[in-house]
Amino acid sequence: MLPESIIWKNGELLLLDQRELPFEVRYAACRSAEDVAVAIKNMTVRGAPAIGAAAAYGLAMAAVSEDFERSAQTLLESRPTAVNLSWAVDRMRRLYHENTGLPGKELFRLLEAEAVKIHKEDIEINRKIGFFGQQLLPGAGTVITHCNAGALATAGYGTALGVFRAASEAGKKIKIYADETRPRLQGARLTAFELFADGFDVTVITDSMAAFLMSRRKIDAVVTGADRIAANGDTANKIGTYSLAVSAHFHSVPFYIAAPLSTFDIKCASGADIPIEHRDGSEVREICGARVLPDEIDVWNPSFDVTPAELITGIITERGVIRAPFAGRIKELLTEGAVANEK
Repeated sequence: MLPESIIWKNGELLLLDQRELPFEVRYAACRSAEDVAVAIKNMTVRGAPAIGAAAAYGLAMAAVSEDFERSAQTLLESRPTAVNLSWAVDRMRRLYHENTGLPGKELFRLLEAEAVKIHKEDIEINRKIGFFGQQLLPGAGTVITHCNAGALATAGYGTALGVFRAASEAGKKIKIYADETRPRLQGARLTAFELFADGFDVTVITDSMAAFLMSRRKIDAVVTGADRIAANGDTANKIGTYSLAVSAHFHSVPFYIAAPLSTFDIKCASGADIPIEHRDGSEVREICGARVLPDEIDVWNPSFDVTPAELITGIITERGVIRAPFAGRIKELLTEGAVANEK
């Protein structure tokens, strides 16, 4: 049985330490927003929706015991690419400033309830994404996914992997190839772990094998998650997604992004405006703690890349599947969401 990735209990946040998976299940206890920021930065918790939910709980804890604005800024700076982080922080920040006159305990309870709401909303949103996404898959088929966009990367259920879960719940038989996802191996360590735990037929491949696999076996779709989607549909996701999309396009394999509307950033006109996190070169110099490169050799280590909209067949959201041309439909969906939230 797959362990929960985020647990809120008695005012304390427990985060499944994803650095230890798949060989050890261990939780890191966070008792402050600073603890949460550290957990996000060191990738104890990762995945755009999960980061957003964790940050919300962090700011609930900051409401009475920390400098709230300083905590919010620290969380925002922990990882720059995933827009769900700023989305959640801004949502908690608005609520805090609207209610600063409340006594400390009441303010905490209010922010705690909002964080729990964000957590629960994400699970329901993922189920809706899964409902729309599974309709794109055949009754029996084979797919490729990259990185981890499952229950471990969200508040639960998953975006890309939620599509596969929904397909399974609908009685479909889906075989999944999971890219190992260098340099941190989220596909091998996390995606394979959670799919195997749920009884899926999953096979791990190295990132460089995907194109050859498409040339030799029938692949019905590629489905990945996203960390930020620009107004024109350009999508930032884990490094290696772009090359997977190029291969899918060459082999005429549909390429889908599964992501909630909170992952869209209308302020980014295109992928060129998306900030890309660059991480320490040690992640490339080492594989599971074993040194493969000396320090004297330079390493370029962007954590994300950007897939151009023209390579994307469709974006699966909780309101349905967006197809090209993306810009107009994205704006329409985001406007509908804003109106719905105001009612």
